[in-house]
Amino acid sequence: MSNGLPGHEHDLYPIVSDSIWIGGHSEYSGLNEGIPYWLNGLIPLAYGLDDDRLKNQSWQVVDYILSHQQSDGWLGPEAPGQRDIWGRFPLCLGLKQLVEADPSRSSESNVLPALHEFISLMHRMLVQNVGYREFWGRVRYPDMIIVLQWLYEKHPGNHTDNLLATMSLLNQHGLSWAQYYSQANYIFKDLDLVQPPITGGSATFPYVHAVNAAQVGHITRKKEFEGSPLYSRFNNDVSLLQSTRNGVNWTLTYHGDPAGSVIGDERESGLGPNRGYDPSALSNDFKDASLTINSSELCTAVETMYSLSYLYHAMGDKVFADQCERAAFNALPVSFTDDLWAHQYLVVANQPFSYSLSGPKPFWNTGDQSIVYGMAPNYPCCAVNMHQGLPKFLSASFAQAGPNGLAHVLLSPAQISTTLHSGTHIDLACNTTYPFGNTLHYTFTASAPFKLHLRLPSWATDYEILALSDGGVSMTYTASNLTPDPHTGMLYLDLLDSGTVEYKLRTGIRTEDRGNDTISVYHGALLYALDVGFVDTITEAVSGAAGANTNTISTSRIPTQAHDHIITNTKPWNIAIDPSTLEYHTLSTPDDVDALPNPIWAYEAPPNWITAQGCEIADWGLEKQLPTIPPKREQRRCSGKVREVVLRPYGSLKVHMAVLPVMELGGRKRADGDSERVEVME
Repeated sequence: MSNGLPGHEHDLYPIVSDSIWIGGHSEYSGLNEGIPYWLNGLIPLAYGLDDDRLKNQSWQVVDYILSHQQSDGWLGPEAPGQRDIWGRFPLCLGLKQLVEADPSRSSESNVLPALHEFISLMHRMLVQNVGYREFWGRVRYPDMIIVLQWLYEKHPGNHTDNLLATMSLLNQHGLSWAQYYSQANYIFKDLDLVQPPITGGSATFPYVHAVNAAQVGHITRKKEFEGSPLYSRFNNDVSLLQSTRNGVNWTLTYHGDPAGSVIGDERESGLGPNRGYDPSALSNDFKDASLTINSSELCTAVETMYSLSYLYHAMGDKVFADQCERAAFNALPVSFTDDLWAHQYLVVANQPFSYSLSGPKPFWNTGDQSIVYGMAPNYPCCAVNMHQGLPKFLSASFAQAGPNGLAHVLLSPAQISTTLHSGTHIDLACNTTYPFGNTLHYTFTASAPFKLHLRLPSWATDYEILALSDGGVSMTYTASNLTPDPHTGMLYLDLLDSGTVEYKLRTGIRTEDRGNDTISVYHGALLYALDVGFVDTITEAVSGAAGANTNTISTSRIPTQAHDHIITNTKPWNIAIDPSTLEYHTLSTPDDVDALPNPIWAYEAPPNWITAQGCEIADWGLEKQLPTIPPKREQRRCSGKVREVVLRPYGSLKVHMAVLPVMELGGRKRADGDSERVEVME
């Protein structure tokens, strides 16, 4: 990311480089959220990589903002009467991370006094009921409560009462996610069929805006995923925890896309099998489902990741960590070109091509460039918000577990140096190709014995752990002598002061029904999609070169790496598969870190693929320029020979088909390599 667009927006992108927050003239909306979003992602990216260039960019902007704090405590460019507090929430999240990552310089720059001064002003504004009118802040207020609770616990100064009162006022004047996530109020039916139609002005719209709902983890973290466990700590209302579980469960059940994000092109979709699914209702709803597309916004993916990681730390439900990893290893990487210089605004699960659309579109409220890979297609928010995903995932990878335990909660290559509550100091590194390989190698040194907790993903069918101390003591753990915690999915080992641990996970191919006899295919943490081939035509980087209320990027300032991409398929996309023929393949060294290509999310770079028998099916075409719902199962007929098709990790296929219709194709491929002709239409 540091070498791609996220690491160069300060150099070339007016919303950052010429922002009104730092004395410039550019912003993309009256919410003035561009720089706050950018800092909220750049700070963990800079410090996660220990990148001095990005650290300096962060501090250059932060120092300007703090040095221009207004006399009444306001942070930002707005004059009294023009202020809305929402844009301050991601800014304060960024400043929180800055204090945690660089406490010495934060002290020198008076970050904490500036935060407390702003919060005192915010409290006065909330008492007067001003500056909290836009619904964005009123649904996303738990973001600010995260900051307030952190200050209360870590840096309260003499502001304890004010911090508690401000939390209460934000909740009091905010919209109630707990009320919406109830049987009485949640909309369980297809949102496309609700009458009168849900519009941007509808009372329910704040709850069904897809990014808000991702902040359902961010809502529920941030709003509700997030908000309930946060606020319940202060009012002892444990019912908020259940409303949070409802929010996550219902959002992912009725609006979850196969890659782990939330379906919605601005507004969430409904129960139609090409946008969401409800196994119990599809047979009744399918005949009425609107022909709209299963699409998800990049902002939604990163907010979903943050929300679910926060919820796992706060509540410990293993499903939160499983879903966080699914979004991180599927929904996020598919949104970027492999060099990270271009991204999509919307990703469509069944997207065999990517280019600017014209005429009627299948989306609820997005434009011609919604599925273009470019600098800032459709709308600039994802350009300044996208880079928070992986850095925050990394920072949430470990947690303290009890007084003398360290937990690896989100699995990936990572390392940590920390001191536990007991005083035990640990240096630990995890070397792995996960999620492409399923073996994790740990090396550690510690000042005293400690407990290492390892999360067992729900998809794992078996596991084996070999722990070896430097003194030669070894222990082997399997399901027969080590059982995971049923709530958290955690396995724990008692370890001595230095040594190694090898953690092997085993799994197989699994499928998930997506309605109308379609499936998505998984192995481990990865979603696999149909390889439709591609041709990538590079064009001038114009998508997002100008946005609402922004200056156009000078052509001379656009780096040579930045392009727009017209990507088209070279193989048929209208394929049905026989699930009984799915077969997993991997290179001989999937766990060899040195053999893993970089960039790993390039086409054919991952060392894993799946094959199946499939055929093109007749009468499956396009609706409003993208694949429509496939024919019902009893109407499916092959229009050509049955042949072997290849599925690859979703994140490596920028054009793809991830929701596949199924058929029984009458047997596996014969030894001579030919195939049966089954149900062929002449």
